[in-house]
Amino acid sequence: MTTTTDGTCPFSTIGGEFNPFVDPYLSDPYEFLARARREEPVFYSPEIDYWVITRYEDIQSVFRNTQNFSATIALEPLTPLWPSSIEKVIEVGYVPGPVLVNEDEPLHRARRKRIGDAFAPKRIRELEPRIREIVTEYLDRFVQRGHADLVDDFVWEIPALVIFMFMGVPDDEAGQVKQFAARRTLFTWGRPTEEEQNQLVDEVGTYWNFCKQHVARLQENLGDDFMSDVIRAHQEDPDLIDETYLYNTMLNFLFAGHETTTNASGNGFRTLLENREAWDAICKDPSLIPNAVEEILRYSSSVIAWRRRATATTTVGGVEIPEGANVLLATGSANHDENVFTDSETFDIHRDNANRHLAFGFGNHNCMGSPLARLEMKVILEELTRRLPHIRLAEGQTFEYSANTSFRGPDHVLVEWDAGHNPVPADRT
Repeated sequence: MTTTTDGTCPFSTIGGEFNPFVDPYLSDPYEFLARARREEPVFYSPEIDYWVITRYEDIQSVFRNTQNFSATIALEPLTPLWPSSIEKVIEVGYVPGPVLVNEDEPLHRARRKRIGDAFAPKRIRELEPRIREIVTEYLDRFVQRGHADLVDDFVWEIPALVIFMFMGVPDDEAGQVKQFAARRTLFTWGRPTEEEQNQLVDEVGTYWNFCKQHVARLQENLGDDFMSDVIRAHQEDPDLIDETYLYNTMLNFLFAGHETTTNASGNGFRTLLENREAWDAICKDPSLIPNAVEEILRYSSSVIAWRRRATATTTVGGVEIPEGANVLLATGSANHDENVFTDSETFDIHRDNANRHLAFGFGNHNCMGSPLARLEMKVILEELTRRLPHIRLAEGQTFEYSANTSFRGPDHVLVEWDAGHNPVPADRT
């Protein structure tokens, strides 16, 4: 039996109580995680067969230690595939493989260096006018209505359209990809039944074929977009970036590039409107929005956990993690660590170190798309506060979240307002 360095047994009440798929954790994980940081910051969870790490410093140490902790587990289904699902994976032709998020060194560094220029600040800045156009188009649809679901009506498709633009995908294919993304969360980070998993594999196969078709389409007519740049890299160095890597990059970047931003925006709407002084402050002074975005990412992260696998027995936070063990890095907990963030359970848009959060990971695997996500959230809040500063949360609503370990955002955020008092005259009823 594995023990801590002082000889005590790591299995405890905390580990036995941890269940990320049900309430109360699902509705509010932060109360449980605060208790874990106090009582047992590194614990084993028999529920998911993972060692869970909750403190900021310990999580950073694992991210840094790329020799003893492998990223290859990052996209493996948390619930192992049923034999029937494995047969279906073969049947649909899906060939899972490494992408930047689940690669180890030195391959990760070589590929990231080769395609990282596509995320140059200049290219990201050039997207802002089109992002603002898209946000405006969606606001126009409901601004006079007096009520809306800020997820379904607003940020469900906007980040998809932005990442489509970035990846060279036509706008009219947004609905198909968004539906897959919601299901991908359950497939990779949830606990589907055998029947659900089989259905999800069928959907993965459909999406895989969509990605192959899109790559083929771009290969015939390369454009000024990220996926075209990856294809060019493949043409120049097929040993580094092979054909299968193109399809997996397409599949995973489309998911990561918009699902997290939709969730982060939904978290931001709820948090800001529940903290009315903060909402009123950014309405009055939009220059506060960039730091408010950082505080949203810290306080209510859209990615609250990530995964590693121990390649050697390693001590973390005084606890011995055995070789071969699965590790869940509770980054959402790190973002509430009292040793890093003063008064960490308070939402404070003026916080001077809000950007130290781990919402985008850390170290070599820090998310390349973070500048794009930040830009989208900034523009969304700028336009929403300008045109609907008087919105309020609809009373009596219950916020629901997808049952998975890692991605967190409300399914719906219902708001209402008096459209007759909209500040822009053309928006009034």
